[in-house]
Amino acid sequence: MTIEECYSVLGLKVGATLEEVKTSYRVLARQYHPDVNPGDARSHDRFIQLNQAYHRLLEIAPPAAQVRQPSTPPPSPTPVTAPETTVKTRVTPKEPEFRNNPRLTDLEQLLKQRGYLQLQGFLKAQRFPRAVALVDALAQRLPQDPEVRQWQAIAYQRWGRHAIAAGDLDKARIYLKKALRIDPHNRSLWIEVERDFRRLEQIF
Repeated sequence: MTIEECYSVLGLKVGATLEEVKTSYRVLARQYHPDVNPGDARSHDRFIQLNQAYHRLLEIAPPAAQVRQPSTPPPSPTPVTAPETTVKTRVTPKEPEFRNNPRLTDLEQLLKQRGYLQLQGFLKAQRFPRAVALVDALAQRLPQDPEVRQWQAIAYQRWGRHAIAAGDLDKARIYLKKALRIDPHNRSLWIEVERDFRRLEQIF
């Protein structure tokens, strides 16, 4: 598949930015995903083409910063002074994100993409036991992928928070602690878990 064909498969003009490639792929992958079109051979073939084109363009598509118009000068850095008073900012729960891992085989990459879409659906539907079972299985299959471990931690934290709302406080503690053990360096996750533990203390 040529570069021009790769762009065409994703419905883009040649030279589209990396961000445009990713956005177009996400939309089309959902549309032609085998889970959405069971038994449809044409959709399955189209999904494979999308994956091949996407992975090819990931290596060559320029980031948006490199496609800046020549007439537009780069913005000059603005000095930032620290405020004298501390301002509390709200940290929103981090959603699972998907990134291409060049260390994975094509089959593993497809498995990861499929798992990502299923995980998003389970979390939105609040089917937390299914979400945790899914990411546990993915973590066993793809132990070298740090992003999958991050998904695990997010799923555990969401289930812990749901358990607080349901009044199952022992289960909440178990899953919140598991979330921190799995992804101990995730600052936004730590903030969310600390907030959940404060809610636990207030209940007691």
